[in-house]
Amino acid sequence: MARAVGEAGRSLSALVLDSPVSRAGYLYATAVGLAWGYTLSTGRVERRGGLVVFTGMPRWAFGRGGSCVGGCYLTANNAGDAVLEHEAVHKRQWQRYGMLFPLLYGFSGRDPLKNRFEIEAGLEKGGYV
Repeated sequence: MARAVGEAGRSLSALVLDSPVSRAGYLYATAVGLAWGYTLSTGRVERRGGLVVFTGMPRWAFGRGGSCVGGCYLTANNAGDAVLEHEAVHKRQWQRYGMLFPLLYGFSGRDPLKNRFEIEAGLEKGGYV
């Protein structure tokens, strides 16, 4: 029984994580991020560290200091090198989990010091410590 559960879990992981399914979710999230960024950004738009970075976003359009949506980073002006390294990890998380990422991130909690995705991305680079 345990063996069957283990095999089913591996099969599900192969289907969902770093798979065509997660890739489609990542691409969809990136399209949403591009639409959101190009619609609302009043600042510089540039490609840095594998991310499309939108600055000049209104404060209500993103969470905390900025938000990564697929391969896009949306912020008012928080786009230093360390932050972009942190956000590049979030981009990779989007690629791995696809549209499961927002759900998993939400279940990890709002406290960045306890959120496994923020910890993985680097609390110091993200400006949390």
